[in-house]
Amino acid sequence: GNPGPNYAHNRHNVGFRLADRLATDNGLSFTRRQCHAQVASGNIAGRRVLLARPLTYMNLSGTSVAGLVRFYKVRPADVIVAYDDLDLPLGRIRLRAEGGSGGHNGVKSIIERLGTDQFARLRIGIGRPSAGEPADYVLDDFRGDEKPAIEAALDAAAQAVVVWLDDGIEAAMNRFNNFVSPAEVK
Repeated sequence: GNPGPNYAHNRHNVGFRLADRLATDNGLSFTRRQCHAQVASGNIAGRRVLLARPLTYMNLSGTSVAGLVRFYKVRPADVIVAYDDLDLPLGRIRLRAEGGSGGHNGVKSIIERLGTDQFARLRIGIGRPSAGEPADYVLDDFRGDEKPAIEAALDAAAQAVVVWLDDGIEAAMNRFNNFVSPAEVK
């Protein structure tokens, strides 16, 4: 996501919104700044976790992620990155164990700074604009009629993170990669 109140409800910030939801649901607070990120630490699903919201803007997220990975001496395979995806319909989620950036500049930055693509991803679908530039679209807020779909996707994404923590990426993928927001079903 991008830091600051002007971006809080943008499509590009669904990753931050998921981090906020996980923090709230588990009694964690973003009270510290470390490695160019706001961080919250505590337990989720009985596991010690660190949630991070980079303060570097989306396209430079790798600075924060790589700094935290090195400081805490965690393997990239123990990291999950949540972000918006134009190529998924609004309200869908998709998990992957590894892979390329898919054209997402934030993920590209993380791959470059970590020197590997071996980290989990949780993509949250925001859909493509029917007109206009994607760069403008991702910085727009969700419309009122889109909010139920994105809220359902964030609920499912939070559950997917818990399954990932409990049972691993394969189990989370098997359970959530076919998730369709109830708001999307007509």
